[in-house]
Amino acid sequence: MSVFPSSARRVVGFVTLALFAGCRGCQEDTPSSGSLTEDAGLRSGVKVPLPPGWSAQVATDGSFQAGPPGRPALRVDLKPGQGEQMPSSEKLADTVREQMKHFTLSLDQEEDAESFSLLRVTLAPTLVDGGVGPEAPAFFGARRVGEDLFLCASLPGASTEEVRLATEACRTIQVQAAPR
Repeated sequence: MSVFPSSARRVVGFVTLALFAGCRGCQEDTPSSGSLTEDAGLRSGVKVPLPPGWSAQVATDGSFQAGPPGRPALRVDLKPGQGEQMPSSEKLADTVREQMKHFTLSLDQEEDAESFSLLRVTLAPTLVDGGVGPEAPAFFGARRVGEDLFLCASLPGASTEEVRLATEACRTIQVQAAPR
């Protein structure tokens, strides 16, 4: 059950898509680690380490999604060759603020490293009467691996613990060399 009303879930989903649209060549994976492959002629074994009990699938929009049974909590989009365009946590925050104008947003954590940036927030829909609806955790992140960029986001309805676990999965995405 989501803590967001359906209209808020649509907006959060839209922001996720607006920030991170387009994963091409994603492939179905196993419960303990996910895999993405690139269709650009060059195949790379991308591993997304998942928490115990989580499984993953490729969504109809081509994104890699993972989470506890029956409910995705993490979305990953592959941007081949765009590693140099990795956004900073500040850029992530600016984009989220711009796209989430009808939400109260509190920044919980910002992190920037050479190959990873993270924004963890608490969102609450602003109600018509000026009040604030129920709060929910969320994260947006970017991981650069070689020349590729992986954009990650928690999905609406994820619990605080699921957001934390999704963050760690994004942080540890890795690419294994193709067999020769």
